[in-house]
Amino acid sequence: MMPSVQQLLIVLLIIVVLFGAKKIPDLAKGLGSGIKNFKKAVKEEDEEITAQNTKIEQDKKESVANPANETTKVS
Repeated sequence: MMPSVQQLLIVLLIIVVLFGAKKIPDLAKGLGSGIKNFKKAVKEEDEEITAQNTKIEQDKKESVANPANETTKVS
């Protein structure tokens, strides 16, 4: 359920009263910066996981293509 326009205006008014009109741009800038850093961290983690998965798949292919030449001696 979406909030009505009246509810949004009340919330905005409360924010202005609590923080003052001059601090709102600073708060918005800080919030935007935090969101940007969070998205960057998530992207870096995804890239790291993808790189690890790619390496694992390459290792699997190499082990199938080049099996170890082990000979066992039965006595």
